[in-house]
Amino acid sequence: MDRVQLVLLGLPILLFCSDLVTLFAPQPPSATQPNQQQHPASDGVLPDDPSTADASVQEAHVDGPGSGTTVDLKFCSSCSYRGNAMTMKRMLETSFPGIHVILENYPPTFPKRALSKAVPLLQVGAMATLMAGDQIFPRFGMVPPPWYYSLRANRFGTMASIWLFGNFAQSFLQSSGAFEVYCNGQLVFSKLSEQRFPSELELRELIGNRLQDTKFAENQDSEFGENLDSQSVDNLDFQSGGNLEFQVEENLEKVSS
Repeated sequence: MDRVQLVLLGLPILLFCSDLVTLFAPQPPSATQPNQQQHPASDGVLPDDPSTADASVQEAHVDGPGSGTTVDLKFCSSCSYRGNAMTMKRMLETSFPGIHVILENYPPTFPKRALSKAVPLLQVGAMATLMAGDQIFPRFGMVPPPWYYSLRANRFGTMASIWLFGNFAQSFLQSSGAFEVYCNGQLVFSKLSEQRFPSELELRELIGNRLQDTKFAENQDSEFGENLDSQSVDNLDFQSGGNLEFQVEENLEKVSS
């Protein structure tokens, strides 16, 4: 076995082992992003100074048309959609100051995830059969088929093909093709149903309409609460006035008697 064959054999095995480690390794815990970014103290300003603390708190709280609104951008991370998600995130934060945009991965369905986990096992089984098929087939009472000998004659090319097609199938099964936009938990745009990406102008208009609807509902609730308060005050005034009139009448009857 010369050096070229060693390289052709070792490279797919090395990449395959790295795929196994990446696939079955536990995911790191997601780091919580603080709402307020801490900036280093400037020259001449003490970090424990209470006067500067109040100013920093006022600067951190930004009131804008998007304050109190959360937008979830759920996209397929294995489809290279992160660039589009970052572009939409910057656009929304610029158009609606104070809005909170969250980027999340949209996983594929459970059958596709299960099949993607089984692809590396199939690759290992195919490579093991190719390397030791002379001992595996007789144990099951089978005679090695003719295609086995033809594949074994070019085992290095066959192993490279198994690795390439396995990785292609795994990447296909791990992709969901999704780019879903949620505003305060409600679906605003779905690439799975529309079969296209939203434009920046379209997404800005959708989020703006949803913000207007939310503010209109809040104004309706506040007006309803004010009306209830005013009605309760009027009822109290009416009851108190009726009680006074009744007491005056009783006093007049007593004096006349």
